[in-house]
Amino acid sequence: MPRLLVVHHTPSPALHSMYDRVIDGAGQPELAEVEVVSRAALVASPVDVLEADGYVLGSPANLGYLSGALKHFFDTIYYPCLTETVGRPFGLYLHGNDDCTGAVAAATTITTGLRWRPVQDPVVVTGRPDRDDLDRCWELGAVAAATILDG
Repeated sequence: MPRLLVVHHTPSPALHSMYDRVIDGAGQPELAEVEVVSRAALVASPVDVLEADGYVLGSPANLGYLSGALKHFFDTIYYPCLTETVGRPFGLYLHGNDDCTGAVAAATTITTGLRWRPVQDPVVVTGRPDRDDLDRCWELGAVAAATILDG
């Protein structure tokens, strides 16, 4: 069974609503063959990453950069997963109060180093997520799950 790993740092109501929509999108009945596994960024392990076929990553942009929790995740899994996960699909969603530019750049640099391939452009939200933002999160989860289902 294909497995989608959702790694998230969800400290705020805004991020929680985005996370919920990603999970809803990935868990659609048409995608029931995909197992969706969720792990907080501070506990996700290299084994979680190696056992998954694709990933969705979620983080706040703190002072314009990835949260320490998501950075810790990447630091933990980078070398153990570097050669074993090449080409795997991933999606990214970020929330910041004003600027997410540095967080997008950091995530892009790290995932490029891992040689993961994006399933679509990141969902980047500043301020309170509106209906369109949450719909884009739903789509991100659905597209990531469908991508690994299709192989």
